Amino acid sequence: MKLSAGLAAVAASIAASGVAAVPQWGQCGGLYYTGSTVCDSPYVCVYLNDWCKSLCLAGSTTAPTTTKSSTTTTKPSTTTTKTTTTKSSTTTTKSSTTTKSSTTTKSSTTTTKSSTTTTTTSATPSATTKKFKLFGVNESCAEFGTAVPGVLNTDYTWPAPSSIDYFVGKGFNTFRVPFMVERLTPGSLAGSYDSAYMASLKSTVSYITGKGAYAVIDPHNYLRYNGTILTDVPAFTTWWENLANQFKDDSHVVFDLQNEPYGIDATVVANFMQSAVNGIRSIGATNLILVEGTSWTGAWSWTTGSGNAAAFTGFTDPANNFAIEMHQYLDSDGSGSSDTCASSTVGAERIADATAWLKTHGFKGFLGEIGGGSNDVCIAAIQSALTAMQAPDSPWIGATWWAAGPWWGDYFQSIEPPSGPAVARILPEALEPYLPVTGL
Repeated sequence: MKLSAGLAAVAASIAASGVAAVPQWGQCGGLYYTGSTVCDSPYVCVYLNDWCKSLCLAGSTTAPTTTKSSTTTTKPSTTTTKTTTTKSSTTTTKSSTTTKSSTTTKSSTTTTKSSTTTTTTSATPSATTKKFKLFGVNESCAEFGTAVPGVLNTDYTWPAPSSIDYFVGKGFNTFRVPFMVERLTPGSLAGSYDSAYMASLKSTVSYITGKGAYAVIDPHNYLRYNGTILTDVPAFTTWWENLANQFKDDSHVVFDLQNEPYGIDATVVANFMQSAVNGIRSIGATNLILVEGTSWTGAWSWTTGSGNAAAFTGFTDPANNFAIEMHQYLDSDGSGSSDTCASSTVGAERIADATAWLKTHGFKGFLGEIGGGSNDVCIAAIQSALTAMQAPDSPWIGATWWAAGPWWGDYFQSIEPPSGPAVARILPEALEPYLPVTGL
């Protein structure tokens, strides 16, 4: 598609100044973004939402927005007022990235309701399929809010034990626990732990692993600290060595090195990940480690445009116990902001190239975030992805749904029991058929 006259003029200006255009799937706008806003032809810079980002995509263009009057957004809301047992909110939808002063979040500025259809869609995994080792949900809530350290149960909260009990009772065995790095080590990566926040993290992890399940600890910071992209690899590595020391004696704790880096070259991200893995192994921790790539670690862009495929080809682990974590949403722009999926087969289609890449390099994969709406098309799309991931020769070890957590309210992907919008259909039709799990 052709550039508009205005964008063409900007492109000419950028070309004259020697600034490179952005490739497909690359970021071309958003909070704190200072790079090029012009895409390689024929792609155009497509604005996604007020808080999030713009990406280079095929399609019509909307003027990219690179700033927002406020830099204190939250997930899922722009306010920390809590008037009921759920967080009051101007949004409950999850899109690609936003920034909450210290870390980016996934929210949208509109609330999307799940479908009210009562039709059921049946998944029929073959009896010969490869069962997941890890399968469960993201328990998203400790990374909410903007305040540091913040007030517990006002700015953020922790997963409800009843939610963990519910999913364990259903047969799920994995809980990804996002948290905010600035709250855990306020001041800097080298700062001392906030005792209360660390105690709550440990309590949550202990509750999960005490049930025989796996806790994936997830610094949900997009490779940033206080909104600034990290550049100090040794500091990041030391931070992880210290954190791993707190949890290394529990084999049911999984280390997710960093949620969804973006706006950073893939080789830089891979260097951070490699150094952290080496550091964690140097202190004697043998736990499973999950490493993520740039471009929000998207499966659909892993081999095209992001640079991740080339950057991670030579990745190693002294303990040979790591997996590549990818994320994938099934709406048209892959942001998770709409309950309308691109097609009934888009799940399998969007992970296909990444699956082939994992196989080629002998790597394991973990789909740390997946989501869609409670309707026939989305449920079929989710099933298509999970069925492909359970093929006999699959490199995937599991997945976690986005998201559970007590403050998600009516967000269409909320699977928080007992009445999150995704509980009625997503749980029985799209997730439970892929049980049981085997564990690590």
